[in-house]
Amino acid sequence: MSINDTLKALNITLPEVAIPAAAYLPYMKSGKLVFLSGHIAKQNGLPWVGKLGENITTEEGKLAARAVAIDLLGTLQHACDGDLSRVKRIVKVMSLVNSTTSYTDQHLVTNGCSELLAQVFGEAGKHARSAFGVAQIPMGCCVEIELIAELAD
Repeated sequence: MSINDTLKALNITLPEVAIPAAAYLPYMKSGKLVFLSGHIAKQNGLPWVGKLGENITTEEGKLAARAVAIDLLGTLQHACDGDLSRVKRIVKVMSLVNSTTSYTDQHLVTNGCSELLAQVFGEAGKHARSAFGVAQIPMGCCVEIELIAELAD
């Protein structure tokens, strides 16, 4: 099954690249690597605001991380000139989870992103990863994730 077929089967339509909210680029290519800037969680087109361990559950956080993954895929598709089949593999994901000091399930929240990437790309979607708990994320969002991918020749 192609990546586009997989996305259709998952009922996912990829968004256009978001306009950066500050002085940065949405992605940067260097050799065969593409570095995607951090993408924040959005719900109904608006920042998905909240703090894990306070007013957002782990399951809600996992859905937010999945939503971020969809946005990341939209940006990655743009970086690949519209062709996600050019992705050789997802190399690394780094996740920031807006959470209380006692919340320790950031890794489970980040699974929402990791699991979708594996569904879309198969073995090539399995990646190295870091998941951090942070005191705050821009605009009060609950999750922000960045990604590094390797492109085929």
